[in-house]
Amino acid sequence: MKKAKLNAAERTALLGTQPIGRLLIRLSGPAITGMLVQSMYNLVDTIFVGKGVGTLALAALAVCFPIQILLLAVGKTVGIGAASIISRMLGAGREKEAGRIAGGSFFLVAFLGFFISISGLLFLDPLLKLFGASSSILPYARDYLSIVFLGGTFFTVTVCSNNIARSEGNARVAMISMFVGAGINIILDPIFIFALNMGIKGAAIATVIGQLSAFAWITRYFFTGRSHLKFDWKHLVPKWSQSLKVLQIGSPSFARITGASLMAIVVNNTIMHYGHEMHLAILGVTNRMMIFAYMPLFGLVQGLQPVVGYNYGAGSIERVKKALKYAVTFATVLSGAYWLLFELTPCFILGLFSNDEDLISSGAGILRILVLMMPVVGFQVIGAGTFQALGKAGIAFVLSVSRQIFILIPLMLLLPHVISPPLTGVWAAFPSADLLATCVTVVFFIREIRNMKSLAP
Repeated sequence: MKKAKLNAAERTALLGTQPIGRLLIRLSGPAITGMLVQSMYNLVDTIFVGKGVGTLALAALAVCFPIQILLLAVGKTVGIGAASIISRMLGAGREKEAGRIAGGSFFLVAFLGFFISISGLLFLDPLLKLFGASSSILPYARDYLSIVFLGGTFFTVTVCSNNIARSEGNARVAMISMFVGAGINIILDPIFIFALNMGIKGAAIATVIGQLSAFAWITRYFFTGRSHLKFDWKHLVPKWSQSLKVLQIGSPSFARITGASLMAIVVNNTIMHYGHEMHLAILGVTNRMMIFAYMPLFGLVQGLQPVVGYNYGAGSIERVKKALKYAVTFATVLSGAYWLLFELTPCFILGLFSNDEDLISSGAGILRILVLMMPVVGFQVIGAGTFQALGKAGIAFVLSVSRQIFILIPLMLLLPHVISPPLTGVWAAFPSADLLATCVTVVFFIREIRNMKSLAP
């Protein structure tokens, strides 16, 4: 007999009743798949651009990416902040208020996305130069980013909406949204880059069309009554007190992602000071692969957060601790497996992106250095995500910015003067920052687990 399909209310109620292992698989499985698919936007662009345009175009993507992810930062900030509040409200039975938070968040993220996009277009060249674009890289970077900003508003709304869908226990619809966008991007990339000979512009156009398709899918879900969250059109006008709370809780995500952008200013310019365009292209390729590897960890966090938020709001502390135990174990095993893959097959991985033999041979050693501390990164990601789910924005903020701002940037400026050759010092700063940031996370995480024990009945 075919199992009856759960309605929205029953699906949300499972957050507090379903066995933790099955619940995490149900929520994190689609989220992990979706995050991997989402990262394909940039990964596929990089592969086709590297093979079809060349090393300078790869360097241009390395310059554009930390600017481009400012849009992701806006979507994640509002989406994760809203999702944290919504999941805890649903756990406490306050469904009407949860719907009001969702509606106001859609308007808020659209406004912020539009502001970032327009500002980026107005100051495009100074922005690219700030992030390390040389005169030979600038034309490629300008062609790519000017098109990507045109779809920026739709992208931010999609990212936010996916997080809100997960907060009510529907990870599947968010996964499909990302499948739609990435699938269309993958199909269009070779057509625009090779068949129509549009080069790096073609990659940007394919990305924007994919993002528009994902936007159409996820907004249809919310505005056709399929969501458990109910809101009137008047809820799209946000209450500023609620918006500030959303931004406060989501601020660690903003800090982490924008911290990566600020870090890129230092990193890119330091690389161009001690090296040249090829080293910037190597960084771009290795970054895309490492981000692809980290996406399952972020997907795991996205599945974990509604579980933690709902059960913490309902007072089920033992379920919270059990979920964290499962998540930390899985994250550590997964990050360790990726570390082994990168250490053993660096030339093969780099060869997927470029035919440049110099880039592949030089990049192999660099990739091995960058991933040295990868096995401990899984715990770091789970730790920061846990405090967001609990609504403890201050600690989550500190954990999110500690690696990029407080640790990595100082090391990036110091180690080239200590290690010879200086460029090796630049690469060594990355694993050193991973290790130190994980140590900071361990201290806060253990303290929070001890506090939870005192709350348990």
